[in-house]
Amino acid sequence: MANHIDLSHVITNGMVTYPGLPVPTIGVHLSREAAEEVYGPDITFTIGMIEICTNTGTYLDVPYHRFGDGHDLTELSLERVAQVPAVCLNKVGTTEIELTADEVAGLAGHAVLIRTDHSVHFGTDSYSVDHPHLTEASAIALREVGVACVGIDSLNIDSTEGGERPVHTVLLQADIPIVEHLTNLRELPDSGFTFTAVPPKIEKAGTFTVRAFATV
Repeated sequence: MANHIDLSHVITNGMVTYPGLPVPTIGVHLSREAAEEVYGPDITFTIGMIEICTNTGTYLDVPYHRFGDGHDLTELSLERVAQVPAVCLNKVGTTEIELTADEVAGLAGHAVLIRTDHSVHFGTDSYSVDHPHLTEASAIALREVGVACVGIDSLNIDSTEGGERPVHTVLLQADIPIVEHLTNLRELPDSGFTFTAVPPKIEKAGTFTVRAFATV
């Protein structure tokens, strides 16, 4: 029997995903009390309202996030992010992660998840300090082998020391989606599972929250 492992953070009212970005506001459009006035006694529904930055919780980037002429979420190929054969590379304890060509050999068409366990700091000040990230050379190695998508359980797949984002540039230019702020990667085997992280089809959006999970 298949076992599903949730790899997403819970989204709560006012939570901080990335310092400086707007926090989500979760409210109610139609309350249960108001619904009874519309539908009758003891007939209740609730309709919620949410104002959310596209970079909230666990989210996926497509080329439009980085490039004005790149495709948006509406053109994301499901073959890249739905039930994709996957591997989890254990890089716990490494801040600047350098993946070699040999390390990613044979991973064409795979989702490559980078485990750092930095997700334990999510929602705290420590999450944005010395966060693990890939190097540009790692991104090139992943691009050259032809992976389906890449994910990491950290603040950013790139270093945030400066303004350059070489990993985003290399991967998104090659139409390789990026999933950031994953969690629970410690629950995964090294291989032998599939990965799913599908966002809604939103026009002119380059990033959005996903429910990411592994199926073992």
